Amino acid sequence: MASQRLPGHSMADFATWQPVLRLLRAAEAGRAGSSEPGDEPVRVSGSIGRGGWSLALPRRVPPRGRASQAEDMQDELDAVERVQSALAEAGVDDVAFSAEIDPAGAAVLRLLGPSPAVEPGIGTAHPGALILVEGSLPEPWRRLPDPTYAAGPASSADPETVERTLRERLPDAIGATEEEIAAAEARLGVRLPEELKALYRVTRGRWEDWDDDYEAANTVFAAVRCELSSVDELYLAEASTRHCYWAHAAMEAVHTRPDAAVQGVVGSPGWIVFAENGGGDRLAVDLTPGPRGHTGQIILIGHEESVGADLLADSLTDWVLDRERHERPGYNEGPPLVARVNHASIQSVREAAHPDLEVLSIGVWDGAPFSLAPVTGLPRLRTLLAYAGTLADPLEIAALTGLEYLELGPQDWRVLLDADAVPRSLSAASITAYGDQDPLPIVAIANEILALWDRPQIIQTVVEGDLGALG
Repeated sequence: MASQRLPGHSMADFATWQPVLRLLRAAEAGRAGSSEPGDEPVRVSGSIGRGGWSLALPRRVPPRGRASQAEDMQDELDAVERVQSALAEAGVDDVAFSAEIDPAGAAVLRLLGPSPAVEPGIGTAHPGALILVEGSLPEPWRRLPDPTYAAGPASSADPETVERTLRERLPDAIGATEEEIAAAEARLGVRLPEELKALYRVTRGRWEDWDDDYEAANTVFAAVRCELSSVDELYLAEASTRHCYWAHAAMEAVHTRPDAAVQGVVGSPGWIVFAENGGGDRLAVDLTPGPRGHTGQIILIGHEESVGADLLADSLTDWVLDRERHERPGYNEGPPLVARVNHASIQSVREAAHPDLEVLSIGVWDGAPFSLAPVTGLPRLRTLLAYAGTLADPLEIAALTGLEYLELGPQDWRVLLDADAVPRSLSAASITAYGDQDPLPIVAIANEILALWDRPQIIQTVVEGDLGALG
């Protein structure tokens, strides 16, 4: 395993980690039901980032009738803050760790990472997705919307009505000049639809125009029925604006129904974001509608979804006049592009197989393990996830020559590595660790996989110290 000192100094100081390790050791003793050290070393692990942490620490129950408060976990907050300060000093976003503590308190701490080729694990000390091809993106994030040559504005679209209505609602608003509107178009590289221009001719949406007065801003927001962005803040909701970890993004699939008003893509160069709804969702004017949609329709890009958007109104005129229209879900013809084989869903790999299959996820299964023969040769299969023990022969994976993402347990990865059968078509990969598996063997396998692509290793920094007696 690669070993290297992390940037900075305090990250590699044992004193930085002492409070965290003491809390974890005490928690382990509590779970064992003893305040005395046992005869065997204790292993603890976790991860801490600048914006959060994952530590196996119990939460104190607040007094009856009172909600949990910060002081109920102040010792944890203080311990984590010390590490987070060191992360900031070192210029590191997050770090995972594993430590072995002997009964007398001597501790060997291993800091795992960072590596520019590895995404952080989510709520775990185990590494996240391994990015084997620098700059690679999952297939759904590479998909552009289909051409919509036949689409046109809705019959309700009326820029004059938008402008007249908003001037009545906002008689004192400061509108954007034609030069400011033209500057926005030049910056975006697209022409703004006439309805959107009409809106900004009434109000350009700048905070300085409201003298940072929230009441004045809320008056504008009420008039346009959303939290309007300024004309200078318009942007295109392309796929890059919808971040998603590889392990999650690789499980998505892009599909637009023949009767859909909105295309089921991750993002589009024709989605012009002009507002938010106050709950983290974005409103956009859609210039690349689905087969049954209209150019200039208003859509909502949800912050909890990674693909697609919801229709709100056929036009900005309808939106301003509070004539919303929600698209009804249509029937998805054909078998699913993402197939989940498990005891509660599809019952076999053969049943899941069809020429358009893109993602195969084999989950918890109590029966005989599956052969991958039914999906060998499928032209669009790009993602395979298989729960431990579900594959009859992991070496069958070598015949899946179109895979770009593969997620397996450590035992199946071991089989592929030992046989030199890891598919070289991969752009990313993950190792699924179960329960509280020691992260060190997982990191070792990850580094073997990274080495096949000559990618940066997960570094390991060893820090030793003494926690003293438990108690």
